[in-house]
Amino acid sequence: MEKGMIKMIDYLKGFGFITTAEEDEVYFNMKDVHPKFRGQQLREGDTVGFDLKREMKGDRAVNVRPV
Repeated sequence: MEKGMIKMIDYLKGFGFITTAEEDEVYFNMKDVHPKFRGQQLREGDTVGFDLKREMKGDRAVNVRPV
């Protein structure tokens, strides 16, 4: 499990970015939030845990959850 902080989140468009400890930015979609936490409001600055999924366009955070 990776850890990072939510840098930006756009609820209208349904996506956001997480900044990792290495200062990398990782994209996530709101449907990539762990089902147990989908009802909770994630906010910019929150610390989250996530798994990385390698894709052709780059890495994407999946199973995003607050820590």
